[in-house]
Amino acid sequence: MRTFKFYKEVTNRWYVDLPEWEGEKEELEMVSGADTFLEILSQGEETVHVVLSTVPFEGCDVLELLREDEHIGGGWYSLNKYMGIDFNLEMWLCEVTRFVFGELPKNVYFCK
Repeated sequence: MRTFKFYKEVTNRWYVDLPEWEGEKEELEMVSGADTFLEILSQGEETVHVVLSTVPFEGCDVLELLREDEHIGGGWYSLNKYMGIDFNLEMWLCEVTRFVFGELPKNVYFCK
């Protein structure tokens, strides 16, 4: 379990703050639904702290892996419920996810 900071720049693009990442900043951008996910979590704020884990914990919700794309890396995840409300949101989580967890987890548990 680890807390991550996500921030939105004046360009309205969301990024994860990951100091140990040695790649390009653009690789940390949240796109294809992940940005929408952060808009929901942030409730209009420009930063949001999110606890992420591959193991369920009290008060968490879950992102479920739908399919992995071996050609470009990363995978599509689904948010079906958040805070007791039904959602139908798919999002792309890139290879940075594998860097963080050592794999593309079947489930990513989270809490704001």
